[in-house]
Amino acid sequence: MKLVILACLAAIAVGAPQLQDVVQILRDDRQDDGNGNFNYAFEADNGIAVDASGTPGINGQSNIQGVFRFPLPDGSVAEVRYVADENGFQPQSDLLPKPHPLPDHAVAQVRFAEEQRALGVEFE
Repeated sequence: MKLVILACLAAIAVGAPQLQDVVQILRDDRQDDGNGNFNYAFEADNGIAVDASGTPGINGQSNIQGVFRFPLPDGSVAEVRYVADENGFQPQSDLLPKPHPLPDHAVAQVRFAEEQRALGVEFE
């Protein structure tokens, strides 16, 4: 019986997940004044970092400005800056896909519509 228990304990120890990559927290600063204004900054030794600050919004939401960074497999660091407010989440980063340029005929149509609006023409 003791041999069976020892064998089970050994099997559990061998099969348990091993923590190989322990991440150290280098910085964790948080401030919240309780009325909707807050700041936080977080940084880990693996290159992940987050900074954000928030204020109350006019529609009851939190308006947040921030940035987060993380390492990419090629060794470079990705950075995403953002604003989140009554207009939604608005990220800015070189990582985000860029829209294709408009074809010439579409640019001409937009220019024509702008000229018409400048002359007082209203479209329905």
